[in-house]
Amino acid sequence: MIDKTILLIEDNADDEALTRRALKKNHIMNTVLVARDGAEALDYLLGTGIHAEKAYDLPDVILLDLNLPKINGHEVLQQIRRHERTKLLPVVILTTSNEDEDKVKSYCNGANSYVRKPVSFEQFTEAIGQLGIYWLQLNEIPRPQK
Repeated sequence: MIDKTILLIEDNADDEALTRRALKKNHIMNTVLVARDGAEALDYLLGTGIHAEKAYDLPDVILLDLNLPKINGHEVLQQIRRHERTKLLPVVILTTSNEDEDKVKSYCNGANSYVRKPVSFEQFTEAIGQLGIYWLQLNEIPRPQK
């Protein structure tokens, strides 16, 4: 569904470009918003900082890297889950970390999924395609009452 929005929280420009290429290769033409650090992501999601007093819709899925400047991915996830406005948003951890500690902490903090970035572009493209099918086509999330 093209009308759904993805928020990619990723500080690495190469990983951002790779993700965009993988989405395009899988014919996922949804709007992709990018936050390049944890603080920017939270400002957007919570309507603070430069996003204060702006009216906008929340994304339909968040792809969250763990290793972020300013505020790391674990803290971003905790903040997302603390706020009424964002607590039900699907959050997919998309990271290079294969550490069990990161996996456990992510799920304990409310991650919906944990996906390790594959090394090859082909594997990454396949993983992004599967994420897109599930989170943007099959999954249904409740929308908060206005």
